[in-house]
Amino acid sequence: MRNGLLFIFLFLMINTAHADNSIDSIAAHLNDILNNKQQYVKEKEARIAGLKSVNRQGFSLLQDYQLNNSLIKEYRKFKLDTAIFYVKQNLVIAEQLKNFDLINDSKLQLALLYSFSGKYRESESVLNNINPRLLSKVALADYYEAKFRFLEHYATNSYNEAYIKEISSYRDSLLSVLDTSLIRYKITLAQQHVNNNRLKIAEQELLPLFKIVKPDSPDYAMVTYLLGAIYRSRQTTDLQKKYFMLSAIADLKCATKDQASIQNLALISFREGNIDLAYKFVQSAIEDAIFCNVQFRTTQLSSFYTIINTAYLQKEAKRKSQLQSYLIVISLLSVFLVLSIIYVYRQMRKVSRIRVELHQTNEKLAKLNQEIGQTNEQLHHINSELSESNHIKEEYIAHFFDLCSAYINKLENYRKDLNKKVSDKKMDELYKMLKSTTVVDNELDELYHNFDHIFLNLYPTFVKDFNALLIHDEQIVLKPGELLNTELRIFALIRLGINDSVKIAAFLRYSLSTIYNYRTKARNKAAVSRDEFERMVIKIGSLTEKSA
Repeated sequence: MRNGLLFIFLFLMINTAHADNSIDSIAAHLNDILNNKQQYVKEKEARIAGLKSVNRQGFSLLQDYQLNNSLIKEYRKFKLDTAIFYVKQNLVIAEQLKNFDLINDSKLQLALLYSFSGKYRESESVLNNINPRLLSKVALADYYEAKFRFLEHYATNSYNEAYIKEISSYRDSLLSVLDTSLIRYKITLAQQHVNNNRLKIAEQELLPLFKIVKPDSPDYAMVTYLLGAIYRSRQTTDLQKKYFMLSAIADLKCATKDQASIQNLALISFREGNIDLAYKFVQSAIEDAIFCNVQFRTTQLSSFYTIINTAYLQKEAKRKSQLQSYLIVISLLSVFLVLSIIYVYRQMRKVSRIRVELHQTNEKLAKLNQEIGQTNEQLHHINSELSESNHIKEEYIAHFFDLCSAYINKLENYRKDLNKKVSDKKMDELYKMLKSTTVVDNELDELYHNFDHIFLNLYPTFVKDFNALLIHDEQIVLKPGELLNTELRIFALIRLGINDSVKIAAFLRYSLSTIYNYRTKARNKAAVSRDEFERMVIKIGSLTEKSA
């Protein structure tokens, strides 16, 4: 009880401290930062130029190594190729010093940077040549981080559930060797909670960190990003926007080119219909990713950049078309007005009064037409849904009567067989018939076959349309003779409006957890948004979709 009250108190204190930061003011600040982000890039380049201008004459190898490390830190999330260049220099220096710890430190940095830049084979090769048993505790922490970062980045291109388990395992290993007082430990722990869907615990871990992390620092950017991810999972739009914006502001002020928050803001803006803002965010993100050469981030962005860019270009084209129409109309009106002024100069007051009245009438008519249009659109949508529903009912009622008649005949024949066995006193055979599940199994197979046949008769393109919603490598290939398999039947039932997993489990005679796993796996294989996947399945073959 005390821990709960303490958490509520901390939450209220932190939100009170940020009370003046309304979403609108944060959004305005982010827009200003985004418009002037080159200023922060110049500040970073000035710091780098200062480090490069240091006179190395008389430096020892160790001093060279340390200065290179400072440059690597600046370039790490700014220009990966340059960071790799300095790490390779440090590796040569470490080998000259024959310092085992420095050699491993450089190799681990190199593996991590290779992973970020999409050089997965090189990263894996470096990591495979490091023996973790020979590492110090500090180096071991860097090793575990390099391992799970490599798997995270590789999974972006080649998703596999096994990678997710390995990532979690390596993150646990990292936590086991980190000092619990370090901010790195606290952020890693919160990230593990988020990835394991322990959102409340992660939130309790993250909120107190605002007292520790400095505003507009990389740690502040990470803390706010994780909070944004928590509220995204909870579908709390305002809070996720707020924290993703705070994270993006911190990244931009640090001139961090490897950004995740601004990607999420682009998707949120796109879903809200703010195409201009979504395009601005995604354009900034992809420019930074290319500048930094963050390969896995570029891969993530490419999945939705085309969609946003296309929508933006369409909107721009529509604006240009409207502008041209307005210019033509204005030109014609101008000519007409000049002629009208010359012709009706003496009747100007009367015409002016009539014009005002006509303008008011036109506004009322426009409003009325708009309302009629909206009403017609709603009626059209309702009629489409009713038509589709009636079509499904008609199909299933006809098949229902056929099946009922068939099952009555089968029951009658089964009764006759049982009666005959009793009459002939063949009790052993009777017992075997009663004990056997063959009849039930056969009937279930026939039931599923009939269901598949009826469903595909209603939606003949269902399998093809369903596969179109999946990643190409994860599309379903039916066995010879199969109409639908278990996974397709689950989503066929969802298409028919049976969304309750309990009812689906009862119909298909599977456990509830099995149905849940099938649905989760399908969403994970989706080529579209996971949140939109089942809604798009429901639209497959709909009359509304066909008419469109």
